[in-house]
Amino acid sequence: MSTNIKSTVEELVRPFLDENGFELVDIEYVKEGGNWFLRVYVDKEGGIDIDDCGRISEYLSAKLDEKDPIEAAYFLEVSSPGAERPLKKPQDYRKAIGEHVFVTTYEPVNGLKEFEGTLVSYDEQTVVVEVGKKKHEIPFDKVAGARLAIKF
Repeated sequence: MSTNIKSTVEELVRPFLDENGFELVDIEYVKEGGNWFLRVYVDKEGGIDIDDCGRISEYLSAKLDEKDPIEAAYFLEVSSPGAERPLKKPQDYRKAIGEHVFVTTYEPVNGLKEFEGTLVSYDEQTVVVEVGKKKHEIPFDKVAGARLAIKF
């Protein structure tokens, strides 16, 4: 159900985003407490601001009202992915090479399930993260989640 909603929302918002130079980062449809939230994370070169989020929200809200693909009541939120942006698509990983990242795995790799360090390389099979002076080759199918991380 959630996957269907996400793909429908992507179909509705994609033309507007492409036309206006925005990048769709992620879509979440989640229940928190007693409420459903439809969250659309968007970015663009140089960053996204509150006015951009407002324009996208107005456009998407009108399209959702027109198509009405979601039966339950929900809150629509359009925002930036933030400083700790998730890495979801291959291009996200490629863009993040050289950046500080946090990667979690479904099962231990080299005895660890969490890796925080520099993303050295990525291909469809392997993510390489340098933690300290040690490089960890993580099979991509074992990656549970990855995001940019703020280095303190």
